[in-house]
Amino acid sequence: MVKKNTRPCSNHLRKTAAETFQRRKTRPVKIGGVTIGGGAPIVVQSMTKTDTRDVKATLSQIKRLEEAGCEIVRLAVPDMDAVQALGQIRKSVSLPLIADIHFDYKLAIASLEKGISGLRINPGNIGSIEKVREVVRVAKERNVPIRIGVNAGSLEKDVLRKHGGATPEAMVESALRHVKILEDMDFELIKISMKASDVLRTLKAYELLAEEVDYPFHAGITESGGLIPGSVKSSVGLSLLINQGLVDTLRVSLTAPPEEEVRVGYMILSSLGLRARGINIVSCPICGRCEVNLFRIASEIEKKLSSIKEPLTVAIMGCMVNGPGEAKEADIGLACGSREGVIFKKGRLYRRIKEREMVREFVKEVKKELD
Repeated sequence: MVKKNTRPCSNHLRKTAAETFQRRKTRPVKIGGVTIGGGAPIVVQSMTKTDTRDVKATLSQIKRLEEAGCEIVRLAVPDMDAVQALGQIRKSVSLPLIADIHFDYKLAIASLEKGISGLRINPGNIGSIEKVREVVRVAKERNVPIRIGVNAGSLEKDVLRKHGGATPEAMVESALRHVKILEDMDFELIKISMKASDVLRTLKAYELLAEEVDYPFHAGITESGGLIPGSVKSSVGLSLLINQGLVDTLRVSLTAPPEEEVRVGYMILSSLGLRARGINIVSCPICGRCEVNLFRIASEIEKKLSSIKEPLTVAIMGCMVNGPGEAKEADIGLACGSREGVIFKKGRLYRRIKEREMVREFVKEVKKELD
């Protein structure tokens, strides 16, 4: 365990974050053993990118997601073969699984019968009211929540005509239409997402919907792009949403391996002082004083520490002149000089090490901090 006095997210910081980001009051919904809304911590989730019918590949990806800290996993279920695979997968994992269903209500019912913990559907495209009622009946029997997923790219034609496009108001009207379908069937185990590929439209849609319902929100910027552009866009969008208290669970949608989505999600929450998981790397941008290959050193250290789950702030600085002072809040740090470096703790010199030993010895000292 990390020593109490070395945790980067102190009680004071947590209190400040909680006071700064006041969450809207929502009713809680349970996905398996994970509570969403109702004041529970913001939940980080992702979606598998394998063919669900490939059980081995999907299980392998879920394992990597779990190791990265993912708390809920969503899987695409395009046909009955995927439903059968979902049943096998469900028996082999402990994380709550959500089945993502479009168009065919029978897939939703069959997935519920396989023991999934949540459904993601669009009631407007699942079929007639009678078919939706059948899905709701089984979900209610099994106490399984349904996420209404509204996407700016697939709104109903009449809603698009009325609003002149996929505006925030159009997204909200679509969401409320689907909420009413479920509420009319006396079903209220609901959470809602309204995703667009741009930040401001997404933010406005959630702001408008928050005035109408108290169901928990799943948030994210959909189709945000690759690792770097997608992380930037998602960080901006989710931070704005969190600042408005509009996030109960999130997914960072990237054209990248799903475990990267989870890591970025935790980085966003950690940067805001809301949740901390794993190593928080503080490293300098490098200037003319740097006399070592800090790109390589930082990359190797980050890779070797990536499996650590406990929160710890680690600094990797390019010079011994300003490094320890600039990173004095770090639990442990490395300041690199010509052919040698110093390891410091809380800004104070701890020991000197040769350049060829930097990565190995520093990683060793970091792990000692966790004993």
